[in-house]
Amino acid sequence: MMELEGKKVLVTGGAGFIGSHLVESLLKLGSRVVAYDNFDDFYPGKEKNVEQSLQDQRYQLVRGDILDRETLGKVMRGVDVVFHLAAQAGVRYCINDPYKAEQVNVIGTLNVLTLAKERKVKKLVCASSSSVYGNPVKPVLTEDHPLRPTNPYGVSKLAAERYCLAFHDTYGSPVTCLRYFSVYGPRGRPDQVIYAFAQSVAAGEAPTIFGDGKVTRDFTFVSDVVSATVLAAMADESVGEVFNIGYGREFSMEKIARMVIDYFGAQTEPHFADPYRGDFSRTLCSNQKARNLLRWSPQVPLEEGIVEFLDWFKENRLVPVPAGGGLAN
Repeated sequence: MMELEGKKVLVTGGAGFIGSHLVESLLKLGSRVVAYDNFDDFYPGKEKNVEQSLQDQRYQLVRGDILDRETLGKVMRGVDVVFHLAAQAGVRYCINDPYKAEQVNVIGTLNVLTLAKERKVKKLVCASSSSVYGNPVKPVLTEDHPLRPTNPYGVSKLAAERYCLAFHDTYGSPVTCLRYFSVYGPRGRPDQVIYAFAQSVAAGEAPTIFGDGKVTRDFTFVSDVVSATVLAAMADESVGEVFNIGYGREFSMEKIARMVIDYFGAQTEPHFADPYRGDFSRTLCSNQKARNLLRWSPQVPLEEGIVEFLDWFKENRLVPVPAGGGLAN
């Protein structure tokens, strides 16, 4: 098992939602952390995400793009572990701009892989997504479930995964891929469904549900995702493997909307809009492989996590939702 204390680690997307939480966890473990982020305008608030870490002398923040090989190569010198979380997120955003999804999620990942190989990085953990599955053909999604993504975002994340595994098979690159399931929590992106529901209800408006409300997602709290990501870097057994990282329960969009309405004590009903093409009907994660090989188990049930998120939201709301927001991916 690799210990992370004293190791130099790079977190691409390190100022983002999950990345900034991961950075703080790594600093607590004693790592020397370089956060690499381009602070693009997909959503605001990243500057606030890094305020706490900037106080730590073991933390370095670099503004850079994973499409900039020269800058990325410089910051990767001497790095022991790379956590690759930088991506173009947002299902509907990627539906509207599939070219950017391809550039950032595929070419960007290829840059990370080739440079990590050149720099002889000891471990590379790559964040993937449950969107790679598409519409399920079995009730529970195991890692060997057919991969049939239904939208450009899912396709781009699957291509990134395939490159990671190909680099392991071809060059022996010590790569691990993690399929995150609908991550939520403090610092969440405004385009994510729970955030979008909260934004509407707090403004006295009805939350909009795309479809009939029966679409489900397996929501996973950010601290659970971070702990799995750290364990994936430490575990020798994770090399060359793909893991589902999800709580293991599914909730309907209508159920989530009503939980948000109840939290605010609002007198409103959800508004149902036409579903969008490229959506998929449900996700329900089997996390048994991560439990067995990573010794990981999720700790935060949705009933607790959503309250923690909404408490945070009340202190940090009024952030505009990007165009095409309000989706769980």
